[in-house]
Amino acid sequence: MREQSIAIIGGGIVGIALARALTLRGLAEVTVYEKEARLAAHQTGHNSGVVHAGLYYKPGSLKARLCAEGRQRIRDYCLEKSLPYREVGKLVVAVDEADLPALADIESRSIASGVPGLARIDDPAKLRDVEPHVAGIAAVHSPHTAIVDYAAITEAMAQDVRAAGGTILLGQEVTALRTEGGRVRLRTAVSEQVFDRVIACAGLQSDVVARLAGADPSPKILPFRGEYWELSAEKNHLVNGMIYPVPDPAFPFLGVHFTRGVYDGIHVGPNAVPALAREGYSWGKISVRDTLESLRWPGALPLAKQYWKMGLDSVGESLLKPVYFSRARRFIPELRPSDLTAKTAAGVRAQAWGRDGSLVDDFAVDQRGPVTLLRNAPSPAATSSLAIADYLIRHYLVPGA
Repeated sequence: MREQSIAIIGGGIVGIALARALTLRGLAEVTVYEKEARLAAHQTGHNSGVVHAGLYYKPGSLKARLCAEGRQRIRDYCLEKSLPYREVGKLVVAVDEADLPALADIESRSIASGVPGLARIDDPAKLRDVEPHVAGIAAVHSPHTAIVDYAAITEAMAQDVRAAGGTILLGQEVTALRTEGGRVRLRTAVSEQVFDRVIACAGLQSDVVARLAGADPSPKILPFRGEYWELSAEKNHLVNGMIYPVPDPAFPFLGVHFTRGVYDGIHVGPNAVPALAREGYSWGKISVRDTLESLRWPGALPLAKQYWKMGLDSVGESLLKPVYFSRARRFIPELRPSDLTAKTAAGVRAQAWGRDGSLVDDFAVDQRGPVTLLRNAPSPAATSSLAIADYLIRHYLVPGA
């Protein structure tokens, strides 16, 4: 019997984790198509590197379930491959009483989702046992939240794929998909091939690939840029691990926070501002086409009505360092403006949104004949990548595997 052939569109950590799972288990002949000249070029290589423990997600959701499984599997993989994995811990801090209801909600969600080692701290002095320079009245502490290098993990997984006989094609942007007799003809600028199945893990381009497959245009991708400032090396002692604010439950972003990276640098951020291009890593990167598409989307006006004030605040954080600094200093009063030394490489989050303006919260998958489309996979997708791969195989590619 001929081995099943599967094409994977997207060379981020989820696409490579899926290719690895399929090839190592001998389930298919796999070819990965990545439009960039390297793997992990976008969301995977531009995030904070956090391995999330599952504090924020609705209990029972795909995010909650796959994050819990994925965290342990990423840890095991890093140990197997001698890749850095540091459990530096996360402190989610209530600065004042207004934060306490949302903090309690995070605590209850975390308990329901089985977040390991979670502890509530209501004594400000005990907060400083964890983070000596933090200001706040209460917090939840997640000691097993970790930090890694997701680009390095992706490259290690890619080596596994190649060693198991899989093919990874770089610089090959998919330009057409056509279903023929139950199979899929896939075309790039330099090649054309027919596959039994295609699965798209295309991140910022996921709605573009969905249109190529003839799928519903909704949900559409709205790119949000997250900008980071670097903390001066002389002030690295102000942060032991991670210090996070209590997030606004009405908005899918966590707010400006402090993260000690896997190589010991500390970055502050990110904020969240609408990007003017799908891959708009700065204000200078503008795509008229991408921007007009977003403005013409039926969900644009409802989204603007709901989030206009928060959007203006975020733009202010982006353009005015004192505004950004004021957000950060709430948590570490010792901080001075000169301690934020430079903006580092920004990231762009692929946020799916519907025609009604709603932001899609959970992971989302569509099926169109032999084409499977991962339509929404924001954070904690990197944490969950190995678990997402198995979920896609079980439910969409090789049922019962």
